[in-house]
Amino acid sequence: MKDSDQGPAVLDAPVLDPATLTCARTAAPSLLGCTLVAHRHGRTRAGTIVETEAYLESDPASHSFIGLTERNRVMFGPAGNAYVYRIHRCVCFNVVTGARGHGEAVLIRALEPVWGLRAMQRARALTTTGGKPPEGFAVSNGPGKLCQAMGITPADNGAPLLVETARDGLRLLSRPHVPVVAVSGRIGISKARHEPLRFAVVGNPWVSGPRPAGGELTPR
Repeated sequence: MKDSDQGPAVLDAPVLDPATLTCARTAAPSLLGCTLVAHRHGRTRAGTIVETEAYLESDPASHSFIGLTERNRVMFGPAGNAYVYRIHRCVCFNVVTGARGHGEAVLIRALEPVWGLRAMQRARALTTTGGKPPEGFAVSNGPGKLCQAMGITPADNGAPLLVETARDGLRLLSRPHVPVVAVSGRIGISKARHEPLRFAVVGNPWVSGPRPAGGELTPR
């Protein structure tokens, strides 16, 4: 496995249009195919988003369901910032969506590496029991795994993602094409897990299991 030949071209894409993030329910499928870039100390890692989950303010599985707190404050805006939190030993990365004051976000569940694969493998090895680099799709096929691979930590909470110029930190770039998308219930939660708010690129092997059944997302 090596860096994608499309890596440099993907990295030249413009940042995501903020209008994409007006609502978590529609932003979650629209983020599929976008590129998440981590630029740290002169080195770049990047991956294509292939799996997401939407979390709404009216959603009992959402951190914002209980109202504004110190922990979930970033979810209430502005859109386009990173909402990063730790749950047990796992760090999760979300993109804040919606109007300011309306708490919602999209969890990024899986990435397909397109640039800096070896750096991702090294980063994963440093945080994996035994220090052995993960092989194949295990590099970034899960929310905690992709955060380890991209070097995302709670220190990135609140960071702006829609920054035009390259700089140290995270950037979210627009997608070069619209992928075929499937929808299913969310996984790894106990509340409202059957709501059709999990989205994935059909046939992409980097999607975490279980994979939702195929089917093109109906435009909304």
